[in-house]
Amino acid sequence: MNPAFTVLIVDDEKHNRSLLTELLGEDYRLILAKNGEQALERAREHRPDLILLDVLMPGMDGHAVLRQLKHDDTTRDIPVIFITALDSTIDEEKGLELGAVDYITKPFHPPIVRVRVRNHLQSVHQRRLLEQLAMLDSLTGIPNRRRFNEVFELEWRRCLRNRDAVSLLVIDIDHFKRFNDDFGHTEGDEVLRRIAGTLQRALRRPADFVCRYGGEEFVILLPGIPMEGALALAESARCDVEAQRVPAPGGMQLPVTVSMGGATCLPQRAEPDHALFARADAALYAAKRGGRNRVVWSPASAAGEAAAPFAAAAGRD
Repeated sequence: MNPAFTVLIVDDEKHNRSLLTELLGEDYRLILAKNGEQALERAREHRPDLILLDVLMPGMDGHAVLRQLKHDDTTRDIPVIFITALDSTIDEEKGLELGAVDYITKPFHPPIVRVRVRNHLQSVHQRRLLEQLAMLDSLTGIPNRRRFNEVFELEWRRCLRNRDAVSLLVIDIDHFKRFNDDFGHTEGDEVLRRIAGTLQRALRRPADFVCRYGGEEFVILLPGIPMEGALALAESARCDVEAQRVPAPGGMQLPVTVSMGGATCLPQRAEPDHALFARADAALYAAKRGGRNRVVWSPASAAGEAAAPFAAAAGRD
């Protein structure tokens, strides 16, 4: 199958752990646990793709383990297959009602275990592909607003822990409606794709993030970057966009520009402060009013941002 998949095997009997290891070890990365406490600890630490869980164990049994897995946000979505000597329909029904995805009785038949594990991991793979597609903008191929919301929350909390700044840019294509009206939506779509690619190439670190927020609007998130560095990146990206020429009907090569508004802050609390986006958005409107094709940075706030006046890079309207 795929050695990148991780399977957690939980069984108090060493013989059963050895059998399952021999059966699955060539195809998957395996983690072993011999009791319920170990199972919970290793599930949280490793986030396996699938758990094979014995029911009858001393201390915390498999049912109790599954309940705790389902009550933990980090483990609730991990599929669990019960492997147990309990073979009555009542026992099977109980396991499935608790949230197990399958139920295999002992003594198990190796080919059956192998096929069921493979089938459930295929389902995991397909689900993840769908989740990834749901996080991408279908036109430009870059992340969408939904993905931005997730990344913003994660990076905000990381910057809070590290006492780092968070910078954010809101970007709007200048006169995009007029472009669509004059040349058509096919050419407008090409503009969106080109701008998305240009902004993506402007990013310098793995943590830097760009998404299509909606319509002709994009957002760049720069965790750990103070205002000076974020402003330099924004101005460089603006110049890169201005240098683009988009083909239009009749053999024309049309310039396209963007306006950008930015803001920076130092996180002070665990919950993301969406005022940062509002401030960047207000700076974007200032860039539009100031003549477009420019970057405007929000002034300092009381939230610990490094003091800075509005910074504008003037360009051609």
